[in-house]
Amino acid sequence: MVQIEVAGQALVLLPERAAFLPAENALLVADAHLGKAQSFRSLGVPVPAGTTSQTLEALDAALARTGAGQVIFLGDLIHSSRSRTPGTAQAVARWRARHPGLALTLVRGNHDRHAGDPPPDWGIECVDGPLRFGALALAHEPEPIAGAYVIGGHLHPAASLGGPAHDRLRLPCFHFGPEVGVLPAFGAFTGCASVERRPGDRTWVVVDDSLRPLHSVP
Repeated sequence: MVQIEVAGQALVLLPERAAFLPAENALLVADAHLGKAQSFRSLGVPVPAGTTSQTLEALDAALARTGAGQVIFLGDLIHSSRSRTPGTAQAVARWRARHPGLALTLVRGNHDRHAGDPPPDWGIECVDGPLRFGALALAHEPEPIAGAYVIGGHLHPAASLGGPAHDRLRLPCFHFGPEVGVLPAFGAFTGCASVERRPGDRTWVVVDDSLRPLHSVP
């Protein structure tokens, strides 16, 4: 784990590709995209099975690591309306039964607006962002907000490492600029996109079960 400071508050970055906000005892999770594989299979695309369960197992691991009393999803919890299958519902129901007292909040993202809010029995409070905690603003789209430091998702950030273009490795990362921080996509079945790093930005790549800092851009 790596602890940093944003907007005067401690924030702990986790190798599970989530972050922990100790002041609120809250686990922050961006872009879980539950049911994405089911959505693709419904269109006849052959993709791996079990990715929703893998995502929920990672959520269990992050909760065990932090002891968080609440989870705040920073958008794109459900991938699409096609993701709302019995298999997805059953996987989430089993997970929810293991955490009946856990408070859950969804800051709606672009996929949530198309997929719709989660079923009531998931016990998730749904809000439009940003969700403010003092000078900290939690949102899905990582856009600057006057007078606040924004933590968001949406971009599925990654850092490109290595040599020439044909021999480079792209790894999910946490990326923090002067006004906005972006969490990596949490879901087990999500893509990623390289982010532009500017002087002064702070970046950590996720490598297996560890976080590695990248040197600042000169």
